[in-house]
Order: sequence, then structure tokens, then C-alpha cells
Amino acid sequence: MDAEAGRMYESTLTAEAEVADGRVTLTSPAVGLWREAPAPGTLIRPGVSIGRLEVLGTLYRLIAPERAFGIVVAPDGEAADERGVTPPQRARQPVDYGAALVLLDPEAVSAGEAAVAASDAAHSADGLVFRASTSGRFYGRPAPDRDAFISADDTIEVGQTVCLLEVMKTFHRVSYGGPGLPERARVLEIVPKDEQDLAAGDVILILEPA
Repeated sequence: MDAEAGRMYESTLTAEAEVADGRVTLTSPAVGLWREAPAPGTLIRPGVSIGRLEVLGTLYRLIAPERAFGIVVAPDGEAADERGVTPPQRARQPVDYGAALVLLDPEAVSAGEAAVAASDAAHSADGLVFRASTSGRFYGRPAPDRDAFISADDTIEVGQTVCLLEVMKTFHRVSYGGPGLPERARVLEIVPKDEQDLAAGDVILILEPA
């Protein structure tokens, strides 16, 4: 690790997504310096890294959001060098909040790649799993004096609330569902404890088909 990197603590930030004309644009969640952009041709799906963002001296791993899915393509009119590397990959690139970082083409994903992505997202060594689509602090109940959203042995359905994730003082409701997951499933285990910090892609539920 070089001296500059040693002064920085790496946490995570989640990019934002805009969909237009069948393509997905991933945008910066903050003002900073972006580096290590994914190369054209890379398959991006929720929870994977799309580089690192330096914000006020802190280096964050930048995570693809829930709606991110597709092959990285070069923005129209942006030329790559002889190695196929576009400018953001060469060095730290200054970016504003909301700046376009990565352009994805879902239609460029082959059937085989789509099947592998769905399988990877929904399965682990423990079997069928439901993962966090973004980083945040886990809360399994709507308030300290309220019942939990779900419990072990419950049967859950697509759209049912699983938990809350607190991201930058804002609570986001997380619902069950996603590629590779069945319409109904039985909860075998709720992995995180209340107020545990999660990264994008961390397992929240271990499941079995209902």
C-alpha cells in the first residue's frame, strides 16, 4: 500500500442509476476523484465494484446500485486509446455529484452471462440467499417497540418488507425479491443483528424455496 493510500480509510458508497433509451447510466453519489473504472465489455450487476471515489481525502469503494445490470459500453463520442482504455481508467478523474460514470447496455448481456449473474446473486455456500443491494445499517423492525418485519421460519413473498437500511441518516425499506429468487421462500436464518453495518452484497437472509 503506498503512502497516499495508507492515509485513507476505505468504506463504501453506492452509485445512483438513471435509465433512458434502454441503457443504464451509473452516476456519482458525491463530488470527488474517481479511479479504477470498469473496462468496456465488463458485466456489471448490483453490488459489484465500479471503481473507487476519493471524497475529501477518504477513499470509498464505489458499488453498483440495485438497478445496475448490463455490459459496460463507452459513451458516444468518447474515444479509447490503443489499448481500449477510456480516460477515467487512466488516472483520477474529477467528478461532480450526479456526473455520469458508467454506461451499461443490458441488451449486450448474453443469455449465459445473465443466468450466471442471477445464480451468483441468489446462491452462496449456504444455499439460497437474499443480499443487501446497498451498504447501510441494518434494522429488523420498524421501531424498537415494534415486532420484527420477519422472523426465522416465516414464509415471505416478493414485495414483502425484510428490513430497513439506514444510509446517511435516511431509512430505506428493503423488500424481498430479485433475479434468481423464488416468488415465495421460507426464512432459515436472519444473518445480521440489529444496528449491524452491512456492505452491498452481504447476505441478509438464508432461505429455502417455499
